[in-house]
Amino acid sequence: MDTILEVKNLKKYFDTPGGKLHAVDDVSFTIERGKTLGVVGESGCGKSTMGRVIVHLLEATDGKIFFEGNDITRVNSAELKKLRNDMQMIFQDPYSSLDPRMTVRDLIGEPLKTHKIFKNKEDYEKRVSELMETVGLAERVGLQYPHELDGGRRQRIGIARALALEPKVIVCDEPVSALDVSIQAQILNLLMDLQDNQGLTYIFVTHDLSVVKHISDDILVMYLGQMVEKCPSKELFENNKHPYTKALLSAIPIPAVDVERKHEILKGEISSPINPKPGCRFAPRCPYATEKCHSQSPELREIKPGHFVACHMVTE
Repeated sequence: MDTILEVKNLKKYFDTPGGKLHAVDDVSFTIERGKTLGVVGESGCGKSTMGRVIVHLLEATDGKIFFEGNDITRVNSAELKKLRNDMQMIFQDPYSSLDPRMTVRDLIGEPLKTHKIFKNKEDYEKRVSELMETVGLAERVGLQYPHELDGGRRQRIGIARALALEPKVIVCDEPVSALDVSIQAQILNLLMDLQDNQGLTYIFVTHDLSVVKHISDDILVMYLGQMVEKCPSKELFENNKHPYTKALLSAIPIPAVDVERKHEILKGEISSPINPKPGCRFAPRCPYATEKCHSQSPELREIKPGHFVACHMVTE
């Protein structure tokens, strides 16, 4: 097994007037080279924050991050610049993440200039044209500005920028959630083709389980900053164990009028992530919660090879 990224007990807390907000709390996982880890959960579960901590847009409160066996949890400015060559991020909003004053070619070429990749303009322009072709952008849009393009083309610019430095790991932070369904499919297929051709490793953050099923090898389910279940994609959809995972899957719409489906309706108040009390954070909404669930935090256990669950009620 060729592990490219390993995260151990990662934590990210934010100071608030009410105390410490546990955005990411004790998350651990590994990713094999060339694979995709899907990260799912409701808004506010900490999945995007975790991605930003991994690529050092935010600094970790505690825990360890290893890239190709090297500890990159704390890096200086020189090490961070080198790390940017290996790890990049595609942002959710393809408009606000782009400078509206720059043309498409300038936006794609900005990472190349920042890192001084080319010494002459000819090689620089050739590389920008290659990147545009790779992500499916016509040369004619090179001198246009972001506001003149649709969402799909804007996201292709973001992908080209992420690819510019030839990274090994890319964190995709809900890269298709702001796009129309037909455009979503185009962008997903582009990302999968790039992975096949360039051997890229993805952390794919999304709240759309139908999307994550399409692209992921393994799926990690988060709830209020904690990992509640992780297993291969097929296993999650066929043999999921955690009550929260079951509720998420029951919410996936089925494109058929004659199919009946039982929806898991979650009731109760969502626990506060600020100074959380001991116990399972999902317990106030869980229909199977016991007294133990409200008083003791469940440990993440491997119930079968590659399948991890944090739940007192799951025994196998």
